Amino acid sequence: MVAVGSQKRGSVITGIGDDSSVLRPPAGHELLVTTDFSLEAVHFRREWHPPESVGHRCLIRGLSDIAAMGGRPLAIFLSLALPADLPQSWVDRFYSGLLKLARHHGATLAGGDTAQSPSGVLADIMVVGSVPRGHAVLRSGAGPGDHIFVTGKLGLGGASVRRLYAGERLRPVGAYFYPKPQLEVGAKLRGLASAMIDISDGLSTDLANICEESRVSAVINQTAIPIARTATLEDALHGGDDYELLFTSSKHVPKEIAGVPITQIGEVVKGSSVQIRGANGKATRLKPLGWQHFSH
Repeated sequence: MVAVGSQKRGSVITGIGDDSSVLRPPAGHELLVTTDFSLEAVHFRREWHPPESVGHRCLIRGLSDIAAMGGRPLAIFLSLALPADLPQSWVDRFYSGLLKLARHHGATLAGGDTAQSPSGVLADIMVVGSVPRGHAVLRSGAGPGDHIFVTGKLGLGGASVRRLYAGERLRPVGAYFYPKPQLEVGAKLRGLASAMIDISDGLSTDLANICEESRVSAVINQTAIPIARTATLEDALHGGDDYELLFTSSKHVPKEIAGVPITQIGEVVKGSSVQIRGANGKATRLKPLGWQHFSH
């Protein structure tokens, strides 16, 4: 493992430096474990994303999964495969972006591995989090009559990728290059949300996932979807890469949680076909067409 001076603290009893890390979850909590691959030319491109953004975006995926369960991150494990000709300065900046995000949310880089890659950068990140025992928010809890909500605005991720493919040069700042995991919102939704998922694959696909796991259907209102300023409806429905939260609830939900706007966009119903209701009031089937980023 590349030594990056990660500090041992909190739930990490023994981290980098031994054959295995020793973790201690908070009393009365259960562990959450998620892992994600980030592959060059699939999830990022060095000519588009600065190294700090690559490190940040590699980690955001796992942190967002923890947020969607209503949990908090504890420790991070990174396995990194690098081309032999990759400059050390790129690697240092990658770690800088990753560790800055980790520190901001109280997570410790507790271990991992490095290897030489025959082609391209490959990063496999595991995030270990915790949630109070019995209070993890699953995808399977939605029921008919629940309302459907999203945090923030949607479509920025899809719009940004679309513009990059069109040849635009985007200034590498802001929410696309450095998205925020909705950890505070997710934690506050424990006991309020009946089901939850993060919007990483697109609203249409992630809503279909909740409906499949909960064995329900849904109707969303096109005019209610909060769309980012530079995005289209198609970006918001299918673009993904937004890392906002999509959740259902039968309870009163405030219009803002932890400073993040909350928008009601539809309701859960019986059936097996997710519908979208247009401005004219007509409902049509919403196919799960979440975009597979950088696969074109």
